[in-house]
Amino acid sequence: MNERHIIIDSVDPVIFYGVNNSNIQLIRNLFPKLRMAARGSVITVIGDDHDTAEFEKKIKELEEFCSKYNMLTEEVIIDIMKGTPPPELKVDGAIIYGVNGKPITARTPNQQLLVKTFGENDLTFALGPAGTGKTYLAVALAVRALKNREARKIILSRPAVEAGEKLGFLPGDMREKIDPYLQPLYDALEDMIPHAKLHEYMDSDVIQIAPLAFMRGRTLNDAIIVLDEAQNTTIHQIKMFLTRLGMGSKMIVTGDITQIDLPRTTTSGLIHALKVLRGVKGIGTVEFEKKDIVRHALVQRIVEAYERHDEEEKRTNSAQQGSHED
Repeated sequence: MNERHIIIDSVDPVIFYGVNNSNIQLIRNLFPKLRMAARGSVITVIGDDHDTAEFEKKIKELEEFCSKYNMLTEEVIIDIMKGTPPPELKVDGAIIYGVNGKPITARTPNQQLLVKTFGENDLTFALGPAGTGKTYLAVALAVRALKNREARKIILSRPAVEAGEKLGFLPGDMREKIDPYLQPLYDALEDMIPHAKLHEYMDSDVIQIAPLAFMRGRTLNDAIIVLDEAQNTTIHQIKMFLTRLGMGSKMIVTGDITQIDLPRTTTSGLIHALKVLRGVKGIGTVEFEKKDIVRHALVQRIVEAYERHDEEEKRTNSAQQGSHED
C-alpha cells in the first residue's frame, strides 16, 4: 500500500471540493479501490502505487481546470476521470474567468487596445471618464499575470484623497481608516478571485493593497503594479510612484483628468507626468471615451450632461469677461 499527499494550492478548496464536499464524494466513488481524505489544500490517498499515481495525475488535471475557470462541475470531473478532455469554455476576448466561471472580457475597442498596450509596454496609462472599466480591466490584467506566473505579486494603490468629503475622523486603526479609499480595488478582486484564495493571497502579501504614501522607499520587482485615481496625485507623489518600478515588473496607471479632487492650487501629477513622459519608449497610453462606458446606460448620459453643463459655464464666463473688458 502506498500513501500520497497531493497539494492543490492554486485553487480555492471550497470550489474544488464542492458544496458539502460533493465533488470529493464523486471522486471517491470513481476510485472505489482507494481510501482518501481531504483537509485544507491537501488530499491524502492510500492504495496501490499505480492507482495512487493515476489518481494524482487526474487531481492535477482537475486543479488546472478549476484554477483557470474558478469552477468545477460534476460533468467536468467525470470527463477528466474518464480521460475525456472537458469542453473549453472559450469566450472571445476573455482575459480571465472570475468567480463562478464568469468570463471577464475586453468589451470595447479601447478596452481591447488597453490589453494590447499592456502587453507591449512596461508602463501603461489608461485615461478616461468614470465607468469605462479602466480600474477593473487593470486589475484583471494583473490577476491574469499572477495566474500565468508572469508575476509573483500584485500591488494596488490609490492616493488617499476625499472626493469632497472629510473622512479623517473615521474610527478604527490605520487599515480601517484607509480601507474606504481602497474599496473599489477590493470590489474588483472579489469578482475575480474566490474568497478563501483572495484572503490567502492577501495574508501572504502576494496581493498588496495600500495607499500611495506606503510606496515610498520600495523597489517593486516581479510585480504587476496598479495606481488608480492617479489624477489625485501631486507631481512629487506620481514621480515617487513611477520610480518604484523594478526588474520584471509592469505598471498600469489609471485616471480621469475631469475628476480631480486636489486643491485648486495643486497641479495634478497625472497631467504633469503625461506631458513630461510623452514619447518615452516603453510607455503606452490608452484614452477611453464616453462610448466605452460599460456601467448602467444612465452613467453615460450623466457624464454627457455634466460635460454640456461645463461647456455652458465656460461660454457664460467667457461672455461675462468680454463684457467687463468692453
